[in-house]
Amino acid sequence: MEEAKGVVKHIFVAKFKDGTTPNQIDHLIREMANLVNLIEPLKSFHWGKDVSAENKNQGFTHVLESTFESMEGVAEYIAHPAHVEYAKALLPHVEKYMVIDYKPTTLNFGLEG
Repeated sequence: MEEAKGVVKHIFVAKFKDGTTPNQIDHLIREMANLVNLIEPLKSFHWGKDVSAENKNQGFTHVLESTFESMEGVAEYIAHPAHVEYAKALLPHVEKYMVIDYKPTTLNFGLEG
């Protein structure tokens, strides 16, 4: 297995509060996407809604995935004033969430030798 050199995925999984409208969610996601333009260590952003047929989402409905070049970049992002302000706008609309940071690992299935 080969761990990606420095790359870190920062995953935020959320369930929005029942009173949060689709327009509010759309606005919050667009604001998150804009952080790519404001916070240098944040290299890319993707998001999506749960579409699993397994019904194992434990109520979580949305995934926000950010990519960084290092754990130091994640730390800089978390402390950045633009992220702090975004979190103040986002969290009142979120019923529950979890965060996972990981370094993607590639499995090499090539022949040894």
